[in-house]
Amino acid sequence: MIRIVEVAPRDGLQNEAVFVPTGTKARFVADLAAAGLQEIEVTSFVSPKWVPQLADAAELCAQVPEGVLWSALVPNAKGLERALEQGTKRIAVFTAASEAFTQKNINMSVDESILTFADVVREFRGAVSDGWVRAYLSTAFECPYSGKVDPKLPGRLALRLLDIGVDEVSIGDTTGVAVPKEVRAVIRSLGVERSRVAWHFHDTRGTAVANVQVALDTGFTSFDASAGGLGGCPYAPGAGGNLATDDLVYLLERSGFECGVDSIALAKASLPVLEVLGRSPASKAQSALLAACR
Repeated sequence: MIRIVEVAPRDGLQNEAVFVPTGTKARFVADLAAAGLQEIEVTSFVSPKWVPQLADAAELCAQVPEGVLWSALVPNAKGLERALEQGTKRIAVFTAASEAFTQKNINMSVDESILTFADVVREFRGAVSDGWVRAYLSTAFECPYSGKVDPKLPGRLALRLLDIGVDEVSIGDTTGVAVPKEVRAVIRSLGVERSRVAWHFHDTRGTAVANVQVALDTGFTSFDASAGGLGGCPYAPGAGGNLATDDLVYLLERSGFECGVDSIALAKASLPVLEVLGRSPASKAQSALLAACR
C-alpha cells in the first residue's frame, strides 16, 4: 500500500491571496477524507500576519472529521502552544538544505533551525505521549537564492532531524527543478530507512510524476501531494504547484499499486476551493476524469 499525505489544505492554500472561507476548507478536508485520504495536513499555526490565509487554524481544526489523521505545521514554540490548545497530536516542523533559503524563510541558519525544532519536538513529546512528528527538509535539490544543493547534504540533514526525535523526514523539491537523475543521486546518499522518508515534489517543470517513479522503483512508499495541484511557495519565486494528488493516484493505479483513494471523489473534492480561487484544475488526470464523467 502506498501512503499519501495530503497537503492541499495547508501547503496548497498558504500562498493564495484570495481567502478561502473556513467552511469551504472544512468541507474540503471532509471530502478529501471521504475520498480515502486519511493523512491530511490541514493548516499551520503560523502568525496570521505572515500567512493570513491560515489565520483560521484553530477554527478549522475544530471541524476536522473524526477518524482523520490530521496534522498541522508549527513554526516555533508559540505555534506549538496554539496547536496543543486544539488537541493536535500530529505536527510538522520545517527547515531546508539551503542556508540562504532558511534565512529568507524563517530568519535562522540551518543549525539554528534544527536546535529550535529540537526544543519544539521535546516539548511536544512531553505534552502528547502518542504524538507524531514529521520534519520538512525543503530545497533538497536546488535553492532559488543560492543554486544547486550538494546531493549528499539532504542525507546528512535527514539523519540530524531523526536524531532530534522526528518520526519522518519529508524531502522536498521546493522549486520543482529536479529530474530523475538528481533524485537518484539524493537517494544514493540518504542512509535513512525508507520507511522514515516521504517525498514532496513540486511540478513546476512537469517532472514530479517522473521523480515519483524513481522513488517507487527504489522502494519508497510515502509521498506528499496536493489535490488539484494546489500550492506553491511564497519564498521560492517561480515555484509552481505541488504534485497533484490526482496525478499521483492515476500513476499508482495504472502501475498496479494500491493507495485506497477513490479517484472520482478526489477529482471533485478540490472543485469548491478552485471555484473560490477562480481557477481551473491544474491536474491533467483530474481534468480528464472530470471530462469523462460529464
